[in-house]
Amino acid sequence: MFSEFLQYLFTGITIGATYALIALGFTLIYNASHVINFAQGEFLMIGGMATVSLTAMGVPMLLAIVLAVVLAGVLGIALQRLAIAPAKNADVVTLIIITIGASIFIRGLAQLVWGKEYNVMPNFSSDEPIQIFGAVLNSQSLWVLGVGAVLVAVLVYFFTRTLTGKAILATSMNKDAARLVGIKTQVVLMLAFMVSALLGSIAGIVVAPITFTSYDIGIILGLKGFVAAAIGGLGSGMGAVVGGLALGVVEAMAAGYLSSDYKDAVAFSMILVVLFFMPRGLFGAKVVERV
Repeated sequence: MFSEFLQYLFTGITIGATYALIALGFTLIYNASHVINFAQGEFLMIGGMATVSLTAMGVPMLLAIVLAVVLAGVLGIALQRLAIAPAKNADVVTLIIITIGASIFIRGLAQLVWGKEYNVMPNFSSDEPIQIFGAVLNSQSLWVLGVGAVLVAVLVYFFTRTLTGKAILATSMNKDAARLVGIKTQVVLMLAFMVSALLGSIAGIVVAPITFTSYDIGIILGLKGFVAAAIGGLGSGMGAVVGGLALGVVEAMAAGYLSSDYKDAVAFSMILVVLFFMPRGLFGAKVVERV
């Protein structure tokens, strides 16, 4: 019984770490522009699919990963410059619709380039599972958790210790004031989209050996990343991490103890429950508005 619980817990934490990385991408762009980027899941797909494609062409794994991440970063910049920037005076709903359109476009392009087949990526290290108190842990799960922890630490350093990170935070707080003190807000927004794309692609790469990858994998993982960000509180980095891990664990427990048929339903039920009692999420900032 305990080994069964531990097995579901390991599974939940692993997939929850992936949700957390996707949620961080949503949070980053939301903080910089107050736009919810529904193309975030496609960057995850690009990371996994490009790595698989390049390794199949004979490119060494490490170089393939670097090239896939760079490709995602370039697409993130292109999304901001070609789709978001020209519509900078549009309302938030219009910008969200633009990101949905971009998501459909990228997914269609990926289908043309890579086809509809599911692709397998080998584990980064040993294929031998790790036995812990009767539960089996895929060695790739340690990579997911380790890479996730490193990226969170890097983001904390980036936002608290670098001028670029502080410029992004300043732009999120007051775009006009940031512009007045010399911050190039459009460049900052472009960087936010690029970093968000990098996060998504890295998440897609590290999780691909566990979940497989295909042209449409970004749809459901992107939506669950958004759910994790909303549960934690849009705009909160800590909320994104906690929301992702909580969603992954609850989802795994529901699939294990109830039925895998309820796995996706549980995810979207969680957001309804949390937002009903805490409209701004678990770590969302309270906003006071003067009338």
